[in-house]
Amino acid sequence: MKRNKILSISLFSICIIGFYFLLKLPVDSAKRIEPFRGPERIISLGPSITKGLYLLGVENKLIANTTYCISPPEAKKKEKIGTAVEVNIEKVFNLKPDLVLATSLTNLKAKEKLKNLGIRVITFPTPGDFGDMCKQFLELGRLVNKEKEAEKIVKNAEKKANSIKKKVENLHRPRVLVQVGTKPLFASTGCYFINDYIEFAGGMNIAKKAKEGIYSREQVLKANPDVIIIATMGIVGEEEKEVWGKYKTLNAVKNDRIYILDTDELTSPTPVSFVKTLEEITHILYSGK
Repeated sequence: MKRNKILSISLFSICIIGFYFLLKLPVDSAKRIEPFRGPERIISLGPSITKGLYLLGVENKLIANTTYCISPPEAKKKEKIGTAVEVNIEKVFNLKPDLVLATSLTNLKAKEKLKNLGIRVITFPTPGDFGDMCKQFLELGRLVNKEKEAEKIVKNAEKKANSIKKKVENLHRPRVLVQVGTKPLFASTGCYFINDYIEFAGGMNIAKKAKEGIYSREQVLKANPDVIIIATMGIVGEEEKEVWGKYKTLNAVKNDRIYILDTDELTSPTPVSFVKTLEEITHILYSGK
């Protein structure tokens, strides 16, 4: 009994001493047991990912991105490690990132090499629709320890998108072509999130059922769209508008309803910029301006 009492006192003393030394730990030691803060050195290999990081407020952790990452304007000043497809492996390695965020466009061999070098690489595929886009944004928020912020942003974007859909659901549905490439002509199909721009805005995508995005002018002439929307693609957008203008039988030409939208906003959105572009397309479809 006496021995057990002595043992209990000794254990209690050890706990008190341990707690005392824990309080005396230097600041650096205390940091080691703080909650997970997320990655500190991030490299983005996609424009929409870069925009998402800024939207979540972790741009200070973004150490590099691609030459295609031009939005927001501050993103242009970040270190460049290649394009959306080709990556400078040596440069990435020397920057010592603890997370590389890639896309389905990123060269597969480059991603494998980075992984073999011990670098954590996570790929975000091209979203099939607005729902996929929101899920990926939530995942991005989780990865950078900004889950609550991401949830709030997505919830607000979904609310606005649903409001737009409701406003146009009983209106006339114009036939629409959204062109995002030329030589060959590339149209947005039903398997691509751009289809949601068209349908949420109240339009009908003439290329929705196409098996692939490569489309012919003959197919466009047959479908006879009421509206044609062309991604800028540098100066190519203006050139394409002139080409379509020669097809006088097209409704879109007869009624002067060919429009050009910024490629970056159209093809590399976040949930927030998706809604902004959706508002613009809805205005195009129903105001004719």
